[in-house]
Amino acid sequence: MDKVETLLKEQQLKDQFDNLEKHTQWGIEFVEKYAKFVKERSEIETNYAKQIRNLSKKYQPKKNSREEEESKYSFCRAFLTTLNELNDYAGQHEVIAENLTSQIIVELSRYLQELKTERKSHFHDGRKAQQYIESSWKQMESCKRKFERDCKEAERAQQYFEKMDADINVTKADVEKARQQAQMRHQMASDSKNDYSSYLQKFNQEQNEHYYTIIPNIFQKLQDMEEKRIERIGVCMKTFADVDRQVLPIVGKCLDGMTTAAESIEPKTDSKQVVESYKSGFEPPGDVEFEDYGQAMKRTASETSLSNSRESKEKPAGKSKGKLWPFIKNKNKITLNSHVRNLIEGSGPEDFSHLPPEQRRKKLQGKIDELNKDIQKEMDQRDALTKMKDVYIKNPQMGDPASVDPRLTEIGQNIEKLRFEVQKFEGWLAEVEERMPSKSDTHRRSGLYETQNNTTVSNSCAQDRERPLSSPDGSYTEEQNSETQVKANTDPNLTSSTPEFDDEFDDEETLPTIGTCKALYPFEGHNEGTISVAEGELLYVIEDDKGDGWTRVRRNEDEEGYVPTSYIEVFLETNAKGAMTYI
Repeated sequence: MDKVETLLKEQQLKDQFDNLEKHTQWGIEFVEKYAKFVKERSEIETNYAKQIRNLSKKYQPKKNSREEEESKYSFCRAFLTTLNELNDYAGQHEVIAENLTSQIIVELSRYLQELKTERKSHFHDGRKAQQYIESSWKQMESCKRKFERDCKEAERAQQYFEKMDADINVTKADVEKARQQAQMRHQMASDSKNDYSSYLQKFNQEQNEHYYTIIPNIFQKLQDMEEKRIERIGVCMKTFADVDRQVLPIVGKCLDGMTTAAESIEPKTDSKQVVESYKSGFEPPGDVEFEDYGQAMKRTASETSLSNSRESKEKPAGKSKGKLWPFIKNKNKITLNSHVRNLIEGSGPEDFSHLPPEQRRKKLQGKIDELNKDIQKEMDQRDALTKMKDVYIKNPQMGDPASVDPRLTEIGQNIEKLRFEVQKFEGWLAEVEERMPSKSDTHRRSGLYETQNNTTVSNSCAQDRERPLSSPDGSYTEEQNSETQVKANTDPNLTSSTPEFDDEFDDEETLPTIGTCKALYPFEGHNEGTISVAEGELLYVIEDDKGDGWTRVRRNEDEEGYVPTSYIEVFLETNAKGAMTYI
């Protein structure tokens, strides 16, 4: 019965070790799974931060002149601040990834190695104790079986001796021999009994120590190991949350920076910047005179119209009058002339004469400031070289003073060139400022213009005036002539009426002279309606600039056309209406 109980206990203990081995192995696998989870989260944070940085970099303003223009507006500066804050925001996600790696992934990897080693050691001790108690049990069982055999042999020897002693036919020597054999067997049984008793006592002690000391200690170590594993998982989970919590203040500052940037946007200031950037400086046009078509008389010239159109003489029905303008080519093809194209493309003369007055003034002032900065840099470099030369003079061993002279000479020449450039641009700036009207005159004219715009003149024939219209794309067309020219393109009879069209244009009344002008630059009038002039040529002014940058001039009775106002110096007669002198 004791043997059966012992075997049952051994089997139960073995089963417990198997269960513990499976459970602890599952615990290690769980730690590995959690480490993998944190690693994938770290990779997600890294990729997210990379994508955020690429997004911020993608929308950063490019290094060109357009960036300077955009930096003037508060909403552009706010967007740039948002991109910078977003870049810092991405940096915090990189910090999260780094902390997850260093504080959790690396630590768990190291702990897993220690955990596996400790688990292996505990189960090795358990198996060793199990093997030892099994070996002791087998040894005790061997002594027990030997004692059993010796007892049986002694009993058989005793029975044989008694049989021989009772048999009268057996010699005394045989009886003595049987008696000695019985005694020897009894002695062997007694020795086996003593050995069995000793081993049994020893086994009981070892078994008691095994079940009450060694195995409980091993189980306790495994339990402690398991509790430490669970505790370590909890610490890692807390760290997982703390890593995010640590960057929240900086993330909050990034978001606050974005909010502050958004709140710093000033719509009114930005709109004023637009006005300042594109303000031309031209004066508003004067009043449009009433033209009475009810009387049989020639139309009076409108001084504010670019066309200066006149009422044509009566022509046979079916004929229409056409005008040629600086912006219209043959076959009704509407294009921009080179002057306007230069304005759009940003190219033009060095003095920016292709720009409107206000824009030209700003460009010239900016160029002067740039040159002054270059002059200051050269002067600072000259001062530094002068000090170096003085040091060389006082300490010849440090260098040759004459070696600095070529560079000083070069810098002096550069400064003179830059100063000459400054004087040149300052002269152009003074010229522009003299041409531009004073603020009080501009304000007075603007107020008068607004007042006159509120007065409506009822004229049913006003739609028939030959007035150039500005199309949305910046080119020019004519309201009345466009319809006639479209009909001419579809009607062969009208297409062949070019001589009559020239006659109508030639029959116009000659415009009076309102002043003179001198060509400052040569101008090649390639577009129809323009006239070529040579530098220094004197011409008559027959129509003043109405804000479109063109002045109508006449060379003789047969040659007249438009030239850019910025290419000529105009001297209007003092008795001419609305006369101004452009210098």
